[in-house]
Amino acid sequence: MEVELNDANFKEEVLESDLPVLVDFWATWCPPCQIVAPVIEEIAKEYEGKLKVYKLNVDEGRTTAGEYGVMSIPTLIIFKGGQAVDKIIGAVPKTEIEVKIKPHI
Repeated sequence: MEVELNDANFKEEVLESDLPVLVDFWATWCPPCQIVAPVIEEIAKEYEGKLKVYKLNVDEGRTTAGEYGVMSIPTLIIFKGGQAVDKIIGAVPKTEIEVKIKPHI
């Protein structure tokens, strides 16, 4: 998760990625986002080379968040081949995130 996404680099980093991408739409003021953050970091490490994992602060990426219908956070969206293919809303257990990720990697 070395890249901080924003409206300017979203297309290049996510939509044009060769690998599937998990994007965590979050904000610093969101307690459930802080709860799910360590889980997202674990997933990034465990799926390295198979899945890119990025965070997009909705306060800095309002346009992108709006384009993908992010109404509440945390929202996790899985992208593959430039398309949003699945979405998880809320702080959910790691097992639930993995169930959604695995069909796409």
